[in-house]
Formats: sequence, structure tokens, C-alpha cells
Amino acid sequence: MTQTLIVPGLDGSPAPHWQHWWSVTEADAQMVDLSDPSRPVPAVWEYELAQAIVAAPDSILVGHSLGAVLIARLLTRYPDLPVRAALLVAPAETRGSDRIGQFGPIPERLLPVPSTVVASRNDPWMSLGRASQLASAWGARLVDLGEAGHINRASGFGPWPEGKVLRDALILRSARAPFLAVPQAAWRAI
Repeated sequence: MTQTLIVPGLDGSPAPHWQHWWSVTEADAQMVDLSDPSRPVPAVWEYELAQAIVAAPDSILVGHSLGAVLIARLLTRYPDLPVRAALLVAPAETRGSDRIGQFGPIPERLLPVPSTVVASRNDPWMSLGRASQLASAWGARLVDLGEAGHINRASGFGPWPEGKVLRDALILRSARAPFLAVPQAAWRAI
């Protein structure tokens, strides 16, 4: 089975967040350990995510909020990373934010892997229109969850089995010859 790398956002994804639930209920899912989740540093988080990807080539990335933005930044900067697909849930707008502004501007280029953006009509971190614009720029499928807030524990998303269904659909969309393992030495410069 394809491994799932779960990429949390600002302040992490502790229980009962759906990302935490996913990481403890699925053997092939692993939460990426990102340094200092309350005070993220883009270069550090990019390095840590790249190292997790190299350790688990051909994985599916599942990012929430700032984690979704981190994935887009890394994949547009290093399109040859061995990633199978990306599920980008409730990306967070970086403009005008003191805590995550350094992660901007959000890249608006085609992602090198099949991707799905999951967004909400009443997300306080990003409007549906902006999420739709990013999905289009990234070449991603857009899933509108309706009035779902930030798709986090505050908006009622503890267990979220529908997220796994979306991930499984990405696995089917991305079915192709497996990536060749990339030597870790090739990614040490990241």
C-alpha cells in the first residue's frame, strides 16, 4: 500500500483533529514531525518535509492549512521529489498574517503530481474563491465541502473517513509506474 505522509499546519494537529485520528488508525499513515509548530520557519519545515518524502518515496502527501501551503511550496520548488499525489485540505492564506506570512506568497504554478484541494465556503483562513483560484493554478481538482469551517476540530472534524476516500481516489488517479528510489544524497542540499 502507498504510504500517507500527514503534514500538519500551524500549532500541529493534536487529538481529536482528523489528522491525528488518521495517523493512529491507519498503519501506512505517518504524521510528519515539523519543528516548533507554533512558530514555523519555512526553510526548516521544507527541509523536514523533504527528508520525510525521501524516506518514504512514492507517498501521498495529506496537508491541512499551512501544511497544504508547505506542500505546494515544496513541490513547486522541487518538482522531482518522489511524491505520488497531494491532498491539500483547507489551505491557509498567508497574506496579512503575522504568524504565517513568511510562507507567502503562495505559489500559483502547476503542481507536478495529481492533486485535490478540499475547501469550505466559510473557512476563516481562506475564501472558497481563493481556494478555487489556487486549485486551478495548481491543476488540482477542487472539492467544496460546503459550510465546513476550517475543516479542523473546531469545526467538528475529529474522525473524517471521507478524507481517506478522497486520498484513495488520488491513489487511483495517480496509478502509474512506481517512482525509482532517489538516493538520499541527491536531496541533502534541500
